[in-house]
Amino acid sequence: MTDERLPLYQRLRDDMLAKIAAGEWTPGGAIPTEAELTRHYGVAVGTLRKAVDTLVQDGLMKRSQGRGTFILRPNFEGSLFRFFRQVDAHGDRRIPRSRILSRHLEPAPGDIAEALELMETEQTIRLERIRQLDGATLLHEEIWLPATRFDALMHIDIADFGNLLYPFYESHCGQLIGSARETLTVETAQATIADILGIGTGQPVVMVERLALGYDRTPLEYRRSRGAASTFRYQVDIS
Repeated sequence: MTDERLPLYQRLRDDMLAKIAAGEWTPGGAIPTEAELTRHYGVAVGTLRKAVDTLVQDGLMKRSQGRGTFILRPNFEGSLFRFFRQVDAHGDRRIPRSRILSRHLEPAPGDIAEALELMETEQTIRLERIRQLDGATLLHEEIWLPATRFDALMHIDIADFGNLLYPFYESHCGQLIGSARETLTVETAQATIADILGIGTGQPVVMVERLALGYDRTPLEYRRSRGAASTFRYQVDIS
């Protein structure tokens, strides 16, 4: 269990998330039944339900009538590409292909080390990646990962990295991404980024900064994705 100062239902919630992070419970699968969990934790069913309710409200679990409660996998690709158009010449939606340009072992910049809760001298794996559609680069990405957790990635040919990184992290490093926080800013393109994105130096680009967390809220990845502002769209429904 976690911090004894927290209400019991919050401690149950944190323990459940720790089980997912440790691989005891698998995303996509069902958690044990209420009867099994109340026996395991020695709590009232109301306390257990309140803990599960918070996980459902946060989008980490989903109840299915008559089947149980299931652990969800967040759709991070859908999140990112709600901001950038991903259609071909015919207007059909497509997922861009990914290519790793470089991989280095290095300390992260101070603000990123702080976000990842690392000492500034601790090593990270820095990936540089592009997302392309029909040969045109839609996004340029810089990604920092704690080297102690993702060491296996240093021993895999970068040509063998998957198109989607989060399933790759899970299968090769045992690290599960459960949630993320994103911040959007607008900046002008420096020469190197402008050349990669095929735009003029000084043209506006949108940067999406993402801090990805494990199910137990441990910071696992810091990412900066940059795309031309001309491909950016933002939509929010207000009711």
